[in-house]
Amino acid sequence: MREEPILVKQPIYQDPGCFSHGERRSHHSDKTKSSLLNRLNRIEGQVRGIKGMIEKDIYCDDVLNQIASVQASLNGVGKMLLEYHMKSCVIERIQEGDAEILTELMTTINKLMK
Repeated sequence: MREEPILVKQPIYQDPGCFSHGERRSHHSDKTKSSLLNRLNRIEGQVRGIKGMIEKDIYCDDVLNQIASVQASLNGVGKMLLEYHMKSCVIERIQEGDAEILTELMTTINKLMK
């Protein structure tokens, strides 16, 4: 005998925190957003620098070292954003009774760790 799956009704979030007008959104402080954007701007500059290195036929090992630096910088941004996400959206959704956020979080962490 096969059991029918239990359908869990997703709560409708009234708080504009993680959900606004039916779509998921972040709600970072201005300081946090500024910090993330500053880091991303530096990374963007690093990537443009790598492009220039390749155009100038710079030695491959030097280019690879710059690529490693960009990857480390992106990992730093990812860790920072993950921390903010866990301290805000994840906690809010758990408090609302939405345990599905844990599956979403694990999927995201697995992607980040590749």
